[in-house]
Amino acid sequence: MARPTTKTDLLEAATTQYEKLQDLIQSMSEEEQAAAFLFEDRDKNLRDVLIHLHEWQNMMKKWYQVGTIEGGTPATPAEGYTWRTTPELNQKIWQDYQKTSLTEAKELLATTHAEVLALIQQHSNEEIFGKKVYAWTKTSTLGAYFIGATSSHYDWAMKKIRKQIRLTKKA
Repeated sequence: MARPTTKTDLLEAATTQYEKLQDLIQSMSEEEQAAAFLFEDRDKNLRDVLIHLHEWQNMMKKWYQVGTIEGGTPATPAEGYTWRTTPELNQKIWQDYQKTSLTEAKELLATTHAEVLALIQQHSNEEIFGKKVYAWTKTSTLGAYFIGATSSHYDWAMKKIRKQIRLTKKA
């Protein structure tokens, strides 16, 4: 799928990739969904992948609130972290959600997915893809942040899940 360049494309990509992710998960048995990954990775199971998506969408919502609504400068990617220390941030996210169930992870992701789509709906094409519309996005666009929090991140998740499915079939 080509990288979205319009609001319509962005909404379609986010929705389509989310639905593909959900279909992929539904293609797995409950046992497969609950199983530990058969490869070394920060994310040890499906729950970890879904929580990672959820928490990055939460961060997107915080950036949006501070930068777009309040006109401030959000701490990106998070307070105390830089883009270079994203691996450490991702490890902290992983640690923070270890007591979360798979069912809860699915529900949390469904909620934040819908919330991010609602934010996208509120904007014009120019507001989403125009450069320097919002100071907090610097040389990027609001759309690039939305893409990162939705369709491209869903692609990342599906690659991990497909790898697990392939390895499970080989085992």
